[in-house]
Amino acid sequence: MQQNLHIAIVEDEAVQRRLLSAFLAEQGFRVSDFDGGAGLRALMERELPDLVLLDVRLPGEDGFSLARHVRGRGPQVGIMMVSAAGETVDRVRGLETGADDFVAKPFVPRELLARVRSVLRRLRPPAASGARLRMGRCVLDLDQRKLFDGAGAEQKLTDGEFDLLRIFAAHPHRPLERDWLMLVTSQRQRGPADRAIDLRVTRLRRKIEINPAAPLAIRTVRGVGYMFIPEPGES
Repeated sequence: MQQNLHIAIVEDEAVQRRLLSAFLAEQGFRVSDFDGGAGLRALMERELPDLVLLDVRLPGEDGFSLARHVRGRGPQVGIMMVSAAGETVDRVRGLETGADDFVAKPFVPRELLARVRSVLRRLRPPAASGARLRMGRCVLDLDQRKLFDGAGAEQKLTDGEFDLLRIFAAHPHRPLERDWLMLVTSQRQRGPADRAIDLRVTRLRRKIEINPAAPLAIRTVRGVGYMFIPEPGES
């Protein structure tokens, strides 16, 4: 599975960075490594890696700030954070910033590899061809670009509403920023007072949620945006 998958490592300790980079390259990954956030930010201007391995304690910009940047630029990018302390507060803070996993130093390379592969497996989006996905009380047909309720009746969707549902379907269990959602669904930047995404989500909740006032499928992530939670067995 790892052929051509790209992992970016951000680690300020040179020996640790070289050893980790060599180990992952031996496993068939394409690896880029940096001693700080500037290198990672420059890389992400050119391309998005499949996964970023971030040390928490970095000189200058720390791993938490970089994790927020990565999540804002690419919700589909996996984030694993590494901390020598292994403290609960670091783990909680890392997960709150959008990390997919948290590893405490020192770690066994084989265990790290297993966790890297686990995160990458979870990040693979559902098949786009022939896919029918349950979303709340409805079913989304990606091929037909249609939404059907439990009785099989079609629920009308605008192009913008379908695009938003398609993005949610491709990124389950991931907090998606409003700015990014606006950019990928409308090809424009979101202004400070722009509520287009919020209004679109409100309309979608009326169509797919059993109780739109207490949504279970499209949930609000405070300070970030929204997250799609599939039905058990769907993701």
